[in-house]
Formats: sequence, C-alpha cells, structure tokens
Amino acid sequence: MLGIQNNVSALNAQHNLSRSQNNLNTSIERLSSGFKVNRGADGPAALVISEKQRAQIAGLKTAIDNTDKAVAVVQTAEGALTEINSLLVKARSLSIDSANTGVNDADALAANQAEIDNVLDTINRIAANTQFGDSNLLDGSSGLQGTASDADVTFLKATTDTSAGSYAVAVTTVAERANTDATLQTAALAAAETLTLNGVSISLNAGLDQNAVIDRINEFSGQTGVVADANGAAGATQLRTEAFGTAATIDVISDTAAGATSSGFGTTLVQDSGVNIAGTIGGNAATGSGNVLTGSAGASQGIMVSIAEDAATLTQTATGAQGNVTIADNSLIFQIGANQNQTVSISIDSVESTGLGIGVAGNQFTSLNDISVTSAAGAQDSIGVIDAAIDEISTLRGTLGAFQGNTLESTATNMRSTLENTVNAESVIRDTDFADEISKFTNSQVLVQAGASVLSSANQSSQLILSLLG
Repeated sequence: MLGIQNNVSALNAQHNLSRSQNNLNTSIERLSSGFKVNRGADGPAALVISEKQRAQIAGLKTAIDNTDKAVAVVQTAEGALTEINSLLVKARSLSIDSANTGVNDADALAANQAEIDNVLDTINRIAANTQFGDSNLLDGSSGLQGTASDADVTFLKATTDTSAGSYAVAVTTVAERANTDATLQTAALAAAETLTLNGVSISLNAGLDQNAVIDRINEFSGQTGVVADANGAAGATQLRTEAFGTAATIDVISDTAAGATSSGFGTTLVQDSGVNIAGTIGGNAATGSGNVLTGSAGASQGIMVSIAEDAATLTQTATGAQGNVTIADNSLIFQIGANQNQTVSISIDSVESTGLGIGVAGNQFTSLNDISVTSAAGAQDSIGVIDAAIDEISTLRGTLGAFQGNTLESTATNMRSTLENTVNAESVIRDTDFADEISKFTNSQVLVQAGASVLSSANQSSQLILSLLG
C-alpha cells in the first residue's frame, strides 16, 4: 500500500533516530564530564548518595587540615616549654651553687640571684609572647581561669580535673604560723648570749636592748624562716614563722636563762609547729597545706586557693564561708572531624613564674617568682620550688605530647584512611566507566548514522506516487 497522508516508515525511522541521538548525547556528556550521574534524572538514588559522600569528602579534607594545624599549635607550645625547662634546669644549678655556703660570699650569692632573676624574666617573657596566630598559648588564657569573689581568697590555679563553674570556699580550721613568746626583756642584755634558732646560732652582744635583739634575729630570717617582733604578751619578743602549716616549725633555745636582762627565751628548748588549713571547695573536701586549699574531689578537684592572713593575729581569717571561686574554661578547641560536634579540647596552664611551684609544703616561697638564693635556707627552699616547677612543666609537656600523638595524629591517620575509602565509594557510584561508555558511544554513532540513512530512504518512498501520476 502506498499512501500520501501518513509516511509510517519515515515516522518509525525518525523515532529510532531520535532515540539513538539521545543515547549518543548522553554518552558524549558522560565521556566529557567523567560522570555517569550528572543530574537527578540519571539516577535519583545515586545522586542523593553521591552528594552526601561529596560533602563528607570535603569535610574530611578540611578536618585533616584542621588537625594538621592543631598539631602545629601543640608543637609551638611544646617548643616553648622545652626552652622553659632548660631555663629551670639552669636556675636549679644556680640554687645548688648558692647552697654551697662554705665557699660563696655575699657577692657570689648576689650574682647568682641576679642571674636567676634574669631567668625568671625570660620565662615570663616566653609565657607572655608564645602565640599561634592571635592566640596566646602559655599565659593561662588558653586554659582554666579563676576569679574569687572575696578579697581574702586568692585563686592560684586549676587543673585538667577541674570543671568550669562556681564553687563556694569554706574554712573549717584556720591555718596558723608556728610561734612562741619570750619572757619580757625590760633592760639591755647583761651579758653576751647565743640564741640557737632552727639550728642557726645567733650571737647577741651584751648591751643590746629588745629592739636591737629583734633586729639581730631578723638578720637571719632568710636562714631560719622565722621573724621576730615585739607583739608577744605584754610586748615581749615574739617569734613567728613566715610560712603557715605543720611544716613551719620553731625550735629555739638560749645559753642564758630567761630574765629581764636576757633575750627571754631561756635554756629549755621551746618548740612549736603551725597548723594546716582545712576546709571545703564546692562542698567537697579539700586538702590543706599551710594556708592553701586544694580541691580533692568532685568537680572542684584541682582548684587551688590561698586564704589571706589576719593582720592582727598569727592565724588566718576566721572559719566559715570565704566567698566563691568561679572557673572559666578557655581551653583550645579543635574541630578534628567531618561532622557536627566532632571536637577535642586541651587546656594549657599558665607557665608564668607566679603560677609555678605553688604550694610546696614547708617552703618559705609561695611560688617560683619568690625564690631567693641570697641565704642558705633560701637556696635550699629555692631548689624545692624549682623542682616542683620542673615537674609541672614536664607534666604539661607530657600532656601535650600525648594529645598530639594519641588524639591529633591518630585521628588524622584514621581520617586519611576514611577519606580514601569514601572517595572510592563515591567514584563507584558516580564516575563514568570509560570502557563501557565508549562502547555505548560507538554503538550510538552507528545507529545515528544508520537511522539518518534509513530516514532519508523512507522520505523518498512518497516520491513513488508521482511516478504513478506521470
């Protein structure tokens, strides 16, 4: 049958040609883009999964970069701490040298002290100036910071065991200094006298009045840890330790009987020890050493505060509530994961001299900043404080090293493995299989060319009608 209204053969040829052309275009798109899924129509489910994996891949790459930067931060801090440790070792050597009192004179001790002062200045400068970007790392601003609501309470430090919050400080037993009173001296010393105070012999010349005796005793305060004044009963000479607590002791004896014309301490050994503070922080038990309370349990664990002394007595402020200490956590926070809230943090305590070597039991110095080697007793106590500071710096270095190795670098290694696997999975879902697609491309090319030829022939069939009419 020959018809002129409908060329069915041409329509069939055109339909098949169009389908082949579409397939060819799809192959060209896939080969040129490298993706077999370029739009939702190419595979809705595959597109959804692929886009999620793409987001994860981008997140993993950024998280790895973040972790590498975090490692750089930790290494910067640890490098500065290494230098501080070296400075502390130097200061310790100077203190040991100063303790050799059989050799050193006052000038040598002064020279050692000047060098130690320079060491402390350098430590403080390192603590203040060690930065990564705009962040200070070692001045305490990247760790736990505390403020006290009462003037009688001084915040000293907190540790990684401490939780942020506000904690009430209460004293149940006040700290006391060791102290003892002499018999009232009302006249000048009738004869030369030797006073032995905490193992140190102090010669008192005949003719010294009470004020002169007090001044003479105070010349040896650096060795004895004891201060004399006229605040004893009825204005008698009083001895008191500079430090609080049970480690603060007074052992005093004279070679002259007590009386109005002697120092008044007598020939019987008099001994006294101070009392350690006791109390709570945040309602939890705290350990007392001298006038320093250290939280030992609960969220307040690690908080260290000192309680001020009462100017009128040898003890501290009375028992009871002493105000609150508020701890703010300014720890460094690092985003080391590809997903929400995948963060880690680390707290870096202040390494300024005022924050190191705090609370050494039985020591006349409250911190590294106070050490003095101008006397034998001072040199010995300085060694103890420096040893405590070295321990603190070493512990902090160890903490940073563990954080770098176990948290940051291990996490980065794991993320690199995860990234590799995720990229591979996304590639399977979305990337073009070039071998398969080239085969399809070639087949489509052949079909398009054949279809065009067939369409041309089908269109020519209608021309046969004209030959019948001719």
